[in-house]
Amino acid sequence: MASRKVLVPYNFTDYDGKALDFVIQRFAGDESMEITLFNAYVPVPEIELRNSPIMEKISQNLAFLQHKIHAQEAEIKKAIQKLLQNGFSKDRVHYIFKAIKKDVAQDIIDLAVDGGFDVVILNRNPAKITRFFTRSVSNIVINTLKEIEVDVVT
Repeated sequence: MASRKVLVPYNFTDYDGKALDFVIQRFAGDESMEITLFNAYVPVPEIELRNSPIMEKISQNLAFLQHKIHAQEAEIKKAIQKLLQNGFSKDRVHYIFKAIKKDVAQDIIDLAVDGGFDVVILNRNPAKITRFFTRSVSNIVINTLKEIEVDVVT
């Protein structure tokens, strides 16, 4: 049987936890499903440091940001463990943790199309005030991906 690929953008929020629970309820035990968690993080800029107190402070801040990125990768690995503990086999669960190339929505779209994904599971925070001023990631992805199933968990 051919496997179906599911992409789950994951950004460490409670809504992402709900999306993960949805994936578990819908696909656990189905050996035809391949699950990939995806996080696109903002990379830490590379700055040439000189010997000055200000540059030392910047260096400390950059180190903190780099540490935070490593902590997020550890969190996505915990999410993978949750999938494994709930009926998914190790060879059917993956993650992609990489720097943002364009913007989050476009990176999700590019990965879904280029990676041959059949389903994208998104979450949506209905209470965000910024929705009045910008288009949400879920709206952009839904309106762009016409040949791929997109499920939105609220």
